[in-house]
Amino acid sequence: MAVTTSRVLRLTFTTAGAKTFAITVPNPKVDLQQAEAVAAMNSIIASDLFLTSSGALTGIRDIRVIDTTTDDLFDQPQA
Repeated sequence: MAVTTSRVLRLTFTTAGAKTFAITVPNPKVDLQQAEAVAAMNSIIASDLFLTSSGALTGIRDIRVIDTTTDDLFDQPQA
């Protein structure tokens, strides 16, 4: 049994088709600032790196750092 934690950065964009598109980045730096994330997202939008089924990325919708703790209550016995 073990407790594990993980941390991800979820960058959510709007698309030309009025939908959303998210990119999840594992293990973001601890002291990440909003301005850094916004600059990175604007760079991704300007570079036109992603073409989704609902069109190109057109704007920033949301930026979240998500911390998850998992408590594994059962470990499979070793054979």
